Amino acid sequence: MIAAPIARMIVAIAAVIAGLAIGLPVAPGWAQGAETAATSLRGAGATFPAPLYKKWIAVYQAAHRNLSISYSAVGSGEGIKRFLAETVDFAASDENLTESAASKVEAGAATVPATAGMIVLAYNIPGVTGEIRLPRDVYADIFADVIRRWNDPRIQTANPGVRFPARDIAIIARLDSSGTTAAFTRNLAAVDPSWRSRGLGVGKLIAWPNKTMLAAGNEGVAALIKISEGAIGYVEYGFAKRLKLPMATLQNKSGQFVTPSEASAQLALSERVVKVNELEHSVVDPTAAGAYPIVSYSWLFLYRHYRDPTKAVALRDFVAWGLAEGQKYGVALGYVPLSADVVALGRQILDTVAK
Repeated sequence: MIAAPIARMIVAIAAVIAGLAIGLPVAPGWAQGAETAATSLRGAGATFPAPLYKKWIAVYQAAHRNLSISYSAVGSGEGIKRFLAETVDFAASDENLTESAASKVEAGAATVPATAGMIVLAYNIPGVTGEIRLPRDVYADIFADVIRRWNDPRIQTANPGVRFPARDIAIIARLDSSGTTAAFTRNLAAVDPSWRSRGLGVGKLIAWPNKTMLAAGNEGVAALIKISEGAIGYVEYGFAKRLKLPMATLQNKSGQFVTPSEASAQLALSERVVKVNELEHSVVDPTAAGAYPIVSYSWLFLYRHYRDPTKAVALRDFVAWGLAEGQKYGVALGYVPLSADVVALGRQILDTVAK
């Protein structure tokens, strides 16, 4: 059993989560959409890209008055579950569908890269207000519960001049089935070959060390870090930024210590691929000098065939807009716009959705 001592913190977390609300101003200038009858689209899935998708929906619906789009940020695992059960019109995940899962979709599955972003290690260390450095082997051993105290010599050596408290490290991870967890654990396994042999998993839901505190969604993890002294957790960059959480500078594969930024994320995403199913593997442990080491693409899943042709047309148009104009809304929210070649791969997949 995974110990999850979070019940006593629910009220406090809820109060902090309320501060994560994002304003969604409507951008003017879009021509009125051509829908002649009301069309409703329902989606569900990853919390990682949820702020961006909510922004897209607000802007797009303002120009398409007869279109209603809803998105429930329930986590990648639950989103995939609903997609496979065909109880939603689209789903989102930070982990692409496996071939096995896709084969179960009777209507066919189209997986479109929609955005990308960084997974940061945010922390709350009493007395430490500046940025800290974490070497590759150190952050892997923290989450493996090998390094247990903040004044551990390996942390101290990497941060001369920083006075760390002699207190336990509180690891915070995702409670729900999460694509963010899948992307983070893929990186941990690449960084530390012993990660798997220690019995620590890779995937959307793993068995973290017993004392790990768990929270649902990126917003829940960020909120729990905010109120937990001695904590460190993995979370999408935008959520940490909005709560003003300090984020660690991480050592990448080339040995450099890199802070999370748009430029370092773009370097991490710079490896070119020719097939869309190669994208996920290309960012597991980026090799470019100056690349931020933990990045992830985020995906939208559509059916190749819809019983209602108006839904097919509406979804194709909405996602095509997201791949083009929608990318410009990502930077302010902490996401990384897709490169032109990745957008082209996404359009190729989108073209397989029957009108």
